[in-house]
Amino acid sequence: MSPLVELLAKTDLFGGLASDELSSCASLFREARFAKGQSLFVRGEQANCLYVVSDGRVRIAIVTDDGRELSFRHTVVGEIFGEIGVLDGGVRTADAMALTAVRAFRLDQGDFHRLWSTRPLVADRLIGFLCRRLRETSYQLESIALHPLDVRLARFLLIAIGDRKAPPGKRLPIELGISQTEIALLLGASRPKINEALGALEERGAVGRTIDRIFCDPAKLVEVARSTHA
Repeated sequence: MSPLVELLAKTDLFGGLASDELSSCASLFREARFAKGQSLFVRGEQANCLYVVSDGRVRIAIVTDDGRELSFRHTVVGEIFGEIGVLDGGVRTADAMALTAVRAFRLDQGDFHRLWSTRPLVADRLIGFLCRRLRETSYQLESIALHPLDVRLARFLLIAIGDRKAPPGKRLPIELGISQTEIALLLGASRPKINEALGALEERGAVGRTIDRIFCDPAKLVEVARSTHA
C-alpha cells in the first residue's frame, strides 16, 4: 500500500473504501508543497481543488475588512479542506495559509466530481463527511456565542488530550504545537484573554504551566467544560 493510499485510508472522506478503490482515488491526486506563511487560497477566489494534508499545519480563517480574524480550524495530517467551493462550483469561503511548511495532495474539481458521482460509496462517505463538518462548525459557533472563555479553553484542551488518561494523582503533559495567539484565533478571543483564562484554569487546578508545556488534569477540565460559568 502506497503512502498516499495509507493517508487517504485515514481520512473521514475516503476511509472505509476498499484497497482497490483507494488506489484508484489516490491516482487522481497530485502533490503540492507550500512554504511557511504561504497562502494556499483566499476567500472569494474561484475554487478548483481540495487538499489532504500529508505533513504540516494549515490555518482556515476569515479576515474581516477591519482586520479582525477568526480561525475555523487548523488542518493537520490526514485532514481534508477546500471541499465546499469544489462541490458547488462556487468561490472559497475562507482563507487557507500554511502555518508551517506543508506537504499536501490536491484533487482537482473535475476529478472529485467524477469520483462521487460514479462511486456510490464515495458519495455516501461524502454525506457523512459534510454532516460532521456542519456539526463541528455549529459546536464552535455555539461555544463562542454562549460559553465563557474558560469553558471554551477547557474544551479545546480536552480535544487536544483525546483518549489519553492521566496516571493517578498526576497531570498529563500536552504540547499543542501552536502559540497562544493561534489558540486565541480559534476560540474567538485575544492573546491576553487566553492567558487570563489559562490563569483561571490554573487556579482551579485544571492545568499547570511551565515555559513551554501545559500539564492538564482531565477530570477537572471536564468539570470546567460542563459548567455554564467558569
